[in-house]
Amino acid sequence: MIPFDFEYYKPDTISEAVNTFHDLQNQGKLVIYYSGGTEFITFSRINQLKADAVIDLKGIADCHVLEFQGDQLVIGSAVSLNQISESNLFPLLGKTVKKVADHTSRNKITLGGNLNSQLIYREGILPLLLSDAKVKIAGIEGELVLPLENVFTEELKLDAGQFLVQIIIDKNYTALPFVSIKKTKISKVSYPVVSIGALVKDQQIRAAFSGVCQYPFRSKQMEAALNESSLSKTERIDKAVTLIPSEIIDDIQASREYREFVLKNALLEIYDSLEAALA
Repeated sequence: MIPFDFEYYKPDTISEAVNTFHDLQNQGKLVIYYSGGTEFITFSRINQLKADAVIDLKGIADCHVLEFQGDQLVIGSAVSLNQISESNLFPLLGKTVKKVADHTSRNKITLGGNLNSQLIYREGILPLLLSDAKVKIAGIEGELVLPLENVFTEELKLDAGQFLVQIIIDKNYTALPFVSIKKTKISKVSYPVVSIGALVKDQQIRAAFSGVCQYPFRSKQMEAALNESSLSKTERIDKAVTLIPSEIIDDIQASREYREFVLKNALLEIYDSLEAALA
């Protein structure tokens, strides 16, 4: 049971959602958007999240799009993880989000919810970072389409009153060779010790990581090391690990040393899986 009262709104359009947010904010109320509600319920119950009003984005048709539109794949922020994996429109994304939680939970968790998660993992972002995705953002200034990298630095950074409407991916990326690896402490459905999404474009590995640091990331410096053909695979991996952009996590899931060990072995698996595409 949520231990506080709040107002609930479910607008039908983007403009209605934005106007509702600003009207409520002007009344001095603490307002949040949500598209799945899973984390809102979970964190509210343990007093780690509070709101005077919530705006449910699931009533907005644009947030439910899941289709190719010309040369672009468009995914609405309110599309569930199961819908994405079952559609197989972007296999790397589908494989990645299928490992996020159990099947029942994935019916409720949306892509927008995963990308905006308060948890550090946010694994759904990995294929999007690799595919130079764009995002459609709505706010009081209207709708903007921006490169994902413009609004993602360790987490999605949106202005007050803005929300994620859609993710847009060039169709070419959906057919590239890929591999998705997730290493957990015990069960397959758990927080990652290491999670890696990788694909090959122009015979070069692109890789993005979750569970390694306190935030998911793609590092072009690490990719340069992983693609340094003058070095052996082991030497490339050792060099790439020295270029991790932040300290490796040391927590109840795994020690820092064990995480590094798992990471190196996972990267060897990636080379083996993508060997044909790299030849």
